[in-house]
Amino acid sequence: MNRLIHFRFGNLRYLYIVLVVFTMLLGLASRKYSDLLTLFLAENAGDALWAMMIYFGFRFLLVKKSLITAILLSLLFCFGIEFSQLYQAEWINEIRSTVLGALILGKGFLIVDLFRYATGIGIAAIIDKGILKFSRSISLKR
Repeated sequence: MNRLIHFRFGNLRYLYIVLVVFTMLLGLASRKYSDLLTLFLAENAGDALWAMMIYFGFRFLLVKKSLITAILLSLLFCFGIEFSQLYQAEWINEIRSTVLGALILGKGFLIVDLFRYATGIGIAAIIDKGILKFSRSISLKR
């Protein structure tokens, strides 16, 4: 039985890293091709997908922890990054002026981003719950 549990968690870890990469690609595509999206999606999808990527990253790192743990850590991380944008020292603004720095740290605080992050994390948790339910049903069939 212990071997089956380890095998299952190993497979989930691979799935979460695939979800991180897939979500990252969707997020980058939502920025690059925003002109092809509806205005609502163009304005909101990038931040929601970024938060989803963070959630799946925490699930990858903490695969044996609960969904609630991943949700709380993801909210704490995303909100922390957003509130850090209130800090406008020259050294951190130089980092934010790079493409990678802007993608990770953002550029300016927007309260609406907190709602976008919460929505993205909520969607990711719902997807994750479905994944866990599906993986349990496969484990039970073996």
